[in-house]
Amino acid sequence: MSDVVEVPIRAEVPPSYAHPGDAGADLRAAESVEIGPGERALVGTGVSIALPEGYAAFVVPRSGLAAKHGITVLNSPGTVDAGYRGEIKVTLLNTDRQRSFTVERGDRIAQLICAPVSRAVFVPVEELSDSARGTGGFGSTGVRD
Repeated sequence: MSDVVEVPIRAEVPPSYAHPGDAGADLRAAESVEIGPGERALVGTGVSIALPEGYAAFVVPRSGLAAKHGITVLNSPGTVDAGYRGEIKVTLLNTDRQRSFTVERGDRIAQLICAPVSRAVFVPVEELSDSARGTGGFGSTGVRD
């Protein structure tokens, strides 16, 4: 079994896991909104959390909404820092070019993943060590084996 972390929460409807072993807990809309073709909307969840130091939460899309309706989370993953205490809101984007999408209050709109994070200490150096990839950027490894 993986580690469990207690997260204090204020929410009318807290996030919930659909299945045992799921990484993401479903976030639900606290309001109704219509998102036109190609438009985006900031949707409240009514959820506020107090993550322990050393943790962050990440807001990610739900695969079913993306595949069936073209709805995704615009700034995915959205990062919720341990010090943030405000409402978690989700910026949804409707990628469908013809149809509007209506979010109803209570709909599952995104997932929340809570995870431990390391804090980096950035150390200035004159040169970086070599690696197999080197300075190859986007697409440098190709699209096929």
